[in-house]
Amino acid sequence: MIPRGVIIGITVGVVAAVIFGIFALTINSQRQQLVFVEGHSLSIITEKMDFSLGENIQIKIINTGTTLLVFSDASYGLQIVGLDGRILYSPIAAQVISTLEPKEERTFVWDQIKNDGEQVIEGRYKIVSTANYDEGKTIKKSITVNILK
Repeated sequence: MIPRGVIIGITVGVVAAVIFGIFALTINSQRQQLVFVEGHSLSIITEKMDFSLGENIQIKIINTGTTLLVFSDASYGLQIVGLDGRILYSPIAAQVISTLEPKEERTFVWDQIKNDGEQVIEGRYKIVSTANYDEGKTIKKSITVNILK
């Protein structure tokens, strides 16, 4: 006969392993994954989802498709938008046509300063990029980041 303490220990261990497994799976599913596809595709990647107030945010805009993407300016369609839809920041850029070849990327750094020179407050923000392909069709991609104290 197995002692009751051993049975309790094994049961607690199994339950803890299941809880830890669910937690690890949840964390892993929240990570951004870069997937290259056939056709047109645009991806935006940041190094993490949660940032401290005032921390620089590195933003990569990547052509993850097999077609050329065309942007209306040198900022590659980058905008930082509040969840209410207001544009808070867009880089000052020359009004020249910019392109991204398949698997090509551009990196920008946002210092969490709005276009009016004010620091953003803590909250959720969308990073958006818009491109054109196949003579006039539009593709738009956005991700959400959290700015915390």
